[in-house]
Amino acid sequence: MKKLKIFRKSVNLTVLAIPGLIWFIVFCYLPMIGIIFAFKSFQISGSFFESLLNSPWVGLDNFKFIFSGNDAAVMIRNTLGYNLIGIVLSTVLPITFAILLSELTNKFMSKFYQTLMFFPYFLSWVIVSYFVLAFLHPSLGLVNHVITSLGGQPIDFYSSTKQWPFLLVFLSCWKNMGYNIVMYLAAIIGIDRTYYEAAALDGATKLQQVFKITLPCLKQLIIVLVLLSLGTIFCSDFGLFYQVPMNSGALYDVTQTVDTYVYRTFKVVGDIGMSTAASTLQSVVGMIVMVSANFVISKIDKESALF
Repeated sequence: MKKLKIFRKSVNLTVLAIPGLIWFIVFCYLPMIGIIFAFKSFQISGSFFESLLNSPWVGLDNFKFIFSGNDAAVMIRNTLGYNLIGIVLSTVLPITFAILLSELTNKFMSKFYQTLMFFPYFLSWVIVSYFVLAFLHPSLGLVNHVITSLGGQPIDFYSSTKQWPFLLVFLSCWKNMGYNIVMYLAAIIGIDRTYYEAAALDGATKLQQVFKITLPCLKQLIIVLVLLSLGTIFCSDFGLFYQVPMNSGALYDVTQTVDTYVYRTFKVVGDIGMSTAASTLQSVVGMIVMVSANFVISKIDKESALF
């Protein structure tokens, strides 16, 4: 009788999961057939499958353009550098703000701050780029207006690379922080409050409770999110690096990433095989880094490993 109940429960859960499973198969797994284009010189000859079969095989030639261009070192440096900084900041800052929000006793203000922080996540980078332009426009921007009113010389931000690394990192954190805060805040709310009550009775300060209770309870969530972030370490937010700097050629040294490089190359060359090769390489590198990091974690703390 007990086994029958478990079976019925499993059937119900399986039925509920079927629509999501179908979605993943149709939109995530079936398109993976197109990875073959990364090893072929794509030529349209009839239907999709006819083009897939008739296109000549070129092996790894499509991957060479990523490393053979003059911007190869710059785009790899920018992609990895921005992602590593982003992983650190997208872990430390959301956890800090989530802890601060969880300590607010006024629930209305807590929800209000959560909404303010989460709102930028829904904004398109196109909209954000025009907000940035309103501040940094060489002649009409608010920042230059303040500089000139104080007797200084206006700065052409879209020709100077000095400020953009900080600005890009700031915008990325500002836009995505609210989403990360919600996840950490949900985990903090789920921590048994008796832990904090017992610690308070023992004389533990708020800071001690954070380091001895909150962070250890968040450890597994932090590891999972960091591992998932490492899976996209060779990718970049295309809108952030292409749209926000308004595709300024003078800023390529600090805005050129793998995604923007592939897009610009595809616009000139128009080779689907090359763009597919770049996407495949990004996925492979991300998988290798994530699996390697998970292996190291499993050796240190097996229960905290993702798989």
